[in-house]
Amino acid sequence: MKIFVICILALAVSSSSSNSNDVPVRRDDYDGGVIHDITHSFTPNTPVGIYPNGLGKFLTLLRSMKNGSDYNFSELKLPLHAGTHVDAPGHFYENYFEQGFDADTLDLRVLNGPALLVDVPRDKNITAEVMKSLNIPKGVRRVLFRTLNTDRRLMYKNEFDSSYVGFTGAGAQWLVDNTGIKLVGIDYLSVASTDYLTAAHRVFLKSKEIILVEGLKLDDVEAGLYTVHCLPLRLVGAEGSPIRCVLMKG
Repeated sequence: MKIFVICILALAVSSSSSNSNDVPVRRDDYDGGVIHDITHSFTPNTPVGIYPNGLGKFLTLLRSMKNGSDYNFSELKLPLHAGTHVDAPGHFYENYFEQGFDADTLDLRVLNGPALLVDVPRDKNITAEVMKSLNIPKGVRRVLFRTLNTDRRLMYKNEFDSSYVGFTGAGAQWLVDNTGIKLVGIDYLSVASTDYLTAAHRVFLKSKEIILVEGLKLDDVEAGLYTVHCLPLRLVGAEGSPIRCVLMKG
């Protein structure tokens, strides 16, 4: 009888353990908000600026265990400016592109460190006047701008929306001239609004010192000071890269 009971208990534990492992867990935060993952997951519906209906198929299973292979082996085909990503200087400057200022040259000291998450007034683009009104403290080097894009959940829609909020040329110039900010993050696919797409990007990227992080997932994260960690892929010759970003509190 004792052996029978032990066997039943062992089966119950095994079954419980097996069931818990059958459901993958995808987290947006860890330990009650100590770590926030501010990266959007890649799916076929992930928005891309030049794709009208989202990313589409981006993974191809080249070898499949279902088809007799000893292992699964996939191939990734991904636009560099889809989902959460980073821009390198060569994105809007041909001479920088030819000179090799690519994703592999981006400064990890800029991409990692103290960062301020701020809420932008919801009814306008980020102009010079809006930048002044935010009263960002002197000495802040990394700022993540949460805008109406988050409220509208634009990053969850597969169709690109040209009405998104972003920087104007004058807003970008004000930031460059009046702050020491070196990392600019925003919650849609471009830091620059549609009407200032080229102008604002060129203002930011001209010095090769400011790094642009786009498509951030800033839902349900309180405004305030964090430590940000952003790591792009080391893509030689690429003007951008997918990026994994997290915010850490405390």
